[in-house]
Amino acid sequence: MPTEWTRLRLDVQNFDEDPFLQYLDRARHHGIELTTMARIGDTPAHRHALYQLNKTCSADIPERGEFYTYDEYATRRFDQRVYNPSGVVLALDGAEWVGMAMTTIHAAKGYAFSEMTGVLAAYRGRSLALAMKVLAIRFAKDAGVSVLRTFHHPRNASAIAMNRKLGFVDDHQD
Repeated sequence: MPTEWTRLRLDVQNFDEDPFLQYLDRARHHGIELTTMARIGDTPAHRHALYQLNKTCSADIPERGEFYTYDEYATRRFDQRVYNPSGVVLALDGAEWVGMAMTTIHAAKGYAFSEMTGVLAAYRGRSLALAMKVLAIRFAKDAGVSVLRTFHHPRNASAIAMNRKLGFVDDHQD
């Protein structure tokens, strides 16, 4: 029986980030730098680092299955016209990449899509995913789209709860 994914959406134009700015401050307090792929450079080495981080974080997604090869990942992520290095939020602990939130803009359809938000297990519990997601929402809002969409395996309770805390609601569109 196929999995019925939990589909969520957020009205980004009416999103009030003020109650969530504390999470950005908390990340800095823990010594975590929040930046983007655009700021650090969209280089081949950074693309490989993002791939490794995404692969590691994705291992915890229920029923994820085998992760893409780097070439498959590059085709599915970097080679798409919707890819924008400004939409890749990174959490860095010094030189170590510890979290990511990748968002793509689908302007013709009027929405953004949250491709992946993940934090290494050793860094969870510090609200880094929330902090990165706030910046991802800001990216979508600045792009002028009205909706940010995402979906999760129904057993990925922590991801669903984080999105609901930010104001995401059920999305019944495909």
